[in-house]
Amino acid sequence: MTAIRTIFFVSDGTGITAETLANSLLSQFEHIQFRQVRMPFVDTVAKMHECIQQIRMAAERDTLRPIVVSTLINPEVAAALHEVDALVLDFFSIFIAPLEAELGVRSTHAIGRSHGRANTKGYDQRIEAINFTLAHDDGVSDSDLENADVILVGVSRSGKTPTSLYLAVQFGIKAANYPLIPEDFERNKLPGSLEKHRHKLFGLTITPERLAEIRRERRPASTYASTANCHAEVEAAQRLMRREGIRWLDSTSKSIEEIAATLIQEVGINSKERD
Repeated sequence: MTAIRTIFFVSDGTGITAETLANSLLSQFEHIQFRQVRMPFVDTVAKMHECIQQIRMAAERDTLRPIVVSTLINPEVAAALHEVDALVLDFFSIFIAPLEAELGVRSTHAIGRSHGRANTKGYDQRIEAINFTLAHDDGVSDSDLENADVILVGVSRSGKTPTSLYLAVQFGIKAANYPLIPEDFERNKLPGSLEKHRHKLFGLTITPERLAEIRRERRPASTYASTANCHAEVEAAQRLMRREGIRWLDSTSKSIEEIAATLIQEVGINSKERD
């Protein structure tokens, strides 16, 4: 039986940074099971002592030394954490200290800088992008598309909505998405509302077999979810995108993060001036 290692994400803020960084590292150890415990808003020594109790209990239960990933700013709280017998990975001491030495200045050591409202411009940009993306999901509205950074097209359930939302939340990118439907395939041309925004279009495709699995979860035993219909729609969508010169990506075996990173690179959104 595979042993489970407990990993704690300890932060005096939301803990999002600790969890994101740690999961990037943990993904390299795919044969080990990790039990993840989140401990946000640990901003006093008293709260840290409560965390230490949980870490010690995990060590007794697992009979293995826990792993602790911390993004603690307060040095007093951070010092208390080192009382526990665990592998403690302090991201700020690992990265901030060398940066301070290189830049010749001391960091702000302020809690919540990366996810709070400290960066008001970036925060407001993400909120604006999320609102735009929700208002332009699944072809609900074709107004204001000139303000879109990218417009995703593809058959229903090919991953357009989750990718659009990820782009908005993570990068502040205004992403609209439009489903390609049988009527579009019969005309063999893009809807008129998308014609003038051709340079912003990016397609997502998927294998018919995987598409049928996803659709059956939503509408079992329907024509919509049948393998034959999925084959026909995927082939028609690819023909249309090829004819219209639309770049596309197969989302079948890719994560949302991989799709977003590839899309940003392909479309060149990073090179844009984002005021």
